Amino acid sequence: MIQLINVSKRYEKTGTVALRKVNLTIKDGEFVFIIGNSGAGKSTMVHMLTCEDVPSRGDVIVDGFNTRRLTRRQIPKYRRRIGIVFQDFKLIPNYTVYDNIAFTLRVVGRRRREIARRVERAMELVGLTEKADVYPDQLSGGEQQRVAVARAIVNNPSLIIADEPTGNVDPSLSVEIMKMLLRINQMGITVVVVTHEQHLVDQMNQRVVRIEKGRVVSDTSDEETEAEE
Repeated sequence: MIQLINVSKRYEKTGTVALRKVNLTIKDGEFVFIIGNSGAGKSTMVHMLTCEDVPSRGDVIVDGFNTRRLTRRQIPKYRRRIGIVFQDFKLIPNYTVYDNIAFTLRVVGRRRREIARRVERAMELVGLTEKADVYPDQLSGGEQQRVAVARAIVNNPSLIIADEPTGNVDPSLSVEIMKMLLRINQMGITVVVVTHEQHLVDQMNQRVVRIEKGRVVSDTSDEETEAEE
């Protein structure tokens, strides 16, 4: 479970207030869109969840970990529970598809046989089995994003954070990427997608949290609860 409890973030150097008393709960296994215009606070929220930053006030709790209380030594262990899909892919250009996906497993010292099993499974899930020996510059934008998704899931995370995952792919491939994330969510993995693409969100029929000027201004889960009552 993810909980943001009265979370505010003020950047001291600029005086910018990026988040203002945000309260948000995301249950295990949910698929949630976080939407808003540029500057709304979406990126700051991602940084809170990945422990790249901590709140000025309030608490961020993910799977029982209060990010404010994590030591520098504990942060890498915490991040292994999270898979991140970036807008610009962040693939290593001189690594093959297989090696890009296997990289994080090698860093944490997994055995070769286990790495092979996990990487092959991840490539199968995203439809890249035949591209194992191909390099990133030989792939389309959509294929590169699929490599990024495979890399995010290969370590069996409990949470996937996709930060503008369709920003660098053709519009025709955006829905395909989202459907892939939905399939991953159906495996029991919590998925949080940060985006500004309202038209894409409208097609997915999932929970939507809207942020404006650092505040949560709407949450479709609240609407569903009211309807049930």
